[in-house]
Amino acid sequence: MNASAKIQLKLYATLRKFLPDDCDELDIEPGSSVSDILKQLGIPDNEAKLIFIDGKKGAIDTILKGGERLGVFPPVGGG
Repeated sequence: MNASAKIQLKLYATLRKFLPDDCDELDIEPGSSVSDILKQLGIPDNEAKLIFIDGKKGAIDTILKGGERLGVFPPVGGG
């Protein structure tokens, strides 16, 4: 039996469409990376430009244990 944990998840702008049923919590396996979570949601790594974990800048390869707040922003366009 695999243990699972929850994280708070916020997807912004064009990434909101990947959020399952407007949920704000997601079950993860402890030890999953941010990249693993993005893949689980169907978000390509290159669409996640800014990653925040518990309000601090994070990285795509950051390992999550559960209980974190994960915020993901897409690249910003414009000129």
